[in-house]
Amino acid sequence: MSDVTVLGLGAMGSALARALLGGGYDVTVWNRTAERAEPLVAEGATRASDPAVALAASPIVIACLRDYEVTQDVLSQPDVAPQLGGRMLLQLAGGSPKEAREMQRWAREVGVEYLDGEIMVYPDGIGSEDAAILVAGPEGAYRRCEPLLRSMAGAATYVGEPIGAAAAHGTAMGAVLYGSLLSAAHAALICEAEGLDVDQFATRLDEHDMPTIAGAVNDLLRRIADGRFDETQGSLRTGADGAEQMLTHALEAGLDPRFPQYVASMHRQAVEAGLGEKDESAVIEIMRASGDRPPEVP
Repeated sequence: MSDVTVLGLGAMGSALARALLGGGYDVTVWNRTAERAEPLVAEGATRASDPAVALAASPIVIACLRDYEVTQDVLSQPDVAPQLGGRMLLQLAGGSPKEAREMQRWAREVGVEYLDGEIMVYPDGIGSEDAAILVAGPEGAYRRCEPLLRSMAGAATYVGEPIGAAAAHGTAMGAVLYGSLLSAAHAALICEAEGLDVDQFATRLDEHDMPTIAGAVNDLLRRIADGRFDETQGSLRTGADGAEQMLTHALEAGLDPRFPQYVASMHRQAVEAGLGEKDESAVIEIMRASGDRPPEVP
């Protein structure tokens, strides 16, 4: 019997299997396209002919397939499901907290111990000391898997028993990442429209402005956590003026206005709601009122 099975050998699954091999583990691998296993077999992995054989080979199964639905489709096959009983399943496909909770309910029905994880690094970072995988689920199960996890990600972190916690952390990080990337892309549009060198702007951002921006983001989150909106050095009214200026520039320069329109709209609503003298972080009050309230987590 091998130590661990990896299902799914895309770029990430292959990186996980390779890191486990490097950590001295006996690894069984499976992929729908069998040829993807060949480089790993050459490095010492055992290729399983089908998912049932792959599950039977190891007490711990890591699923790194496209998404939760594909994982469940593969594991629910009539010849595969009976192999799940008594095993531990670590799901590393990206998804939502709701999907994680649904997968946990299914795992309980088929008698498999379940951990849900979120990979926070690109494939080429897997196996490094700085690589992070966030894991949610029973703490005892996490502790038993911790050495294996640290072979894949030196900064593997347990985020708690609520099974949706890892996916929630990942989704929240995605909000910061993709919001930042969109804002940076709009900044590049401004530079291009005004004849500024984008690379020069990037250098200045890196050397002078990023610490201020990172500090502002961190301060905003901590103010929201504390409900501390009154004391401020930058009010929503001041932010609204800046947002309107950014929107005006986009319209005057013929740029895509959608990003600045959203920013200006949120600030405008906050000022109209009487939050103008509050800190920027108080904009969350508008966002809370605008969205549907989340369902209660079981």
